[in-house]
Amino acid sequence: MNKDIKASAPTDSEIVLGILNNSEIVLKRLYTTYFPMILQLIINNNGNEDDAKDIYQEAIIVLYNKVKSGEFELSSKLKTYIYSVCRRLWLKRLSQMNRYGGDIRDFEEYLPVDDEVETHNDRDIQFNKMEAALQLLGEPCKTIMEDFYIHNRSMQEICERFGYTNADNAKTQKYKCLQRLKKLFFQQK
Repeated sequence: MNKDIKASAPTDSEIVLGILNNSEIVLKRLYTTYFPMILQLIINNNGNEDDAKDIYQEAIIVLYNKVKSGEFELSSKLKTYIYSVCRRLWLKRLSQMNRYGGDIRDFEEYLPVDDEVETHNDRDIQFNKMEAALQLLGEPCKTIMEDFYIHNRSMQEICERFGYTNADNAKTQKYKCLQRLKKLFFQQK
């Protein structure tokens, strides 16, 4: 994929202007920026990746047509708008497929748009802060943290990998590294 496409999330105005100017690059960035959020929404609510792709495509077409017709007025963040359109489309599809055996209005309560988008945004921010803190942590702490928490390696494996005399020493080192990581994480703004 072109590096420019993945570089950063386009701003709301870049997307609207990109649609108006038939910018293929902006459309590709739009697709890659918000799709993971929609994939999570659909998978968490009785769907699969193909369903998410279909719903996301439909939502982008809705957005595209509204912008092109001049009827588009953004009263929230574009991310929230896309999420809301996808949510509505998915609820409609679930209703049509009878995957949900009740009043669809009851189901809507379980898919609050603003709260879920905010939670997703907060989680992204926290992950980015943690990634930055890990980079600042330095070695061997960075690798110990990744081995234990990301790669699920045992303390014995970490002990052998780093040459500690026993697993307790490795555990003590991991604890010290974790304290440093927490300090770095909470120092960030």
